[in-house]
Parts: sequence; structure tokens; C-alpha cells
Amino acid sequence: MKRVFIIHGWDYNPKINWYPWLKKELENKKYKVIVPEMPNTSEPDIKNWVSHLSQVVGKLDEKTYFVGHSIGCQTIMRFLEKEKSNIKIPKVVFVAGWFKLGNLEDTEVEEIAKPWTETSIDLNIIKQKIDKLVVFLSSNEPYNYLKENETLFRNKLGAKVIILKDKGHFTQEDGVSEINEVLREF
Repeated sequence: MKRVFIIHGWDYNPKINWYPWLKKELENKKYKVIVPEMPNTSEPDIKNWVSHLSQVVGKLDEKTYFVGHSIGCQTIMRFLEKEKSNIKIPKVVFVAGWFKLGNLEDTEVEEIAKPWTETSIDLNIIKQKIDKLVVFLSSNEPYNYLKENETLFRNKLGAKVIILKDKGHFTQEDGVSEINEVLREF
């Protein structure tokens, strides 16, 4: 059975934003959908998030898919970088993914983000492990660096990057409770 793991963003949980909607829609398409609650979401830590994802996923296979939102995209990349399997994931979809962030709320948030933005990722390893990567970004991304992130995803990971108009960071606060463009990727 095809499994889809939806990895939520920083300070979120599986019951909000567009995650429940996408879970239901993918289940209607006969996917097994897992939306794990990531640990300590208000202060996400790379090691804890990657370890938790590894435990949740278990054994990777050719029927494993990922959807990430914001820091969830970073988590998926870091998980795949460390994963020893030679399995090629058929499709990964990122929503509001990033390498660089700006316009953060305060110095405390900047300190939490720092390891995520400053700890390098071997993008060549990740590129070899993903058959198709689709990245959705918003024209009015509040955390800046739209062009830089778009260029990195496209040039370093061979991603198909789609910029949607005025979706903010793709959250309920931005009025986003469904993303039909993501669903169409499945």
C-alpha cells in the first residue's frame, strides 16, 4: 500500500491548517496517510525531529511518499540525507519549503531557526533519493527569500517549483485550508 507522510510545520500540529483536508483526500485515493505530531513543536530541534520521523516511517520502500510544510520540508530532507536505504522515493511535495529565512518574529525565534538554516545538508544525496520533487511557494511568503529558495530547490534538487499567488506561508491564518494543487500531484 502507498504511504504518505505529511510533516507539519513549526508550532503547528496535525489537526490544523490543510493537513486534515489533505489526509482525508489522499485516503479517498486509497493512500495510507500518516500525519505524526512532531516533538516540541514550539522549539523544533533537528535531531529530535529527524529521529522521530525515522521512528514513524520505519522501513522506506518504493511506495513511500512525503509532503512537508515549512520546517517539515527541512525535516524530510535531513531524514533522507541520513537514511541508509538506497530506495528512491517516487514523489516528495514541499509546501513553503525553505533554506533561508528572514523577517522572523524575534531573537528567540531566530535562535531556534539558526541550526536549521546554518547546518548544511548534502543536497546531492537527497537528489539521488527523490525521483520527483515538487515545491509550492507563495508570491507573498512572509519569511522572505522567495527567489533564493526557488533557485536552490530548482538548481540543486531539480525540483519543479510552482509559485502560487498570495498564499502567505500556507496556513489557516493566511486563509489556506485546502491546496488543490498539492492534491493534484497525487
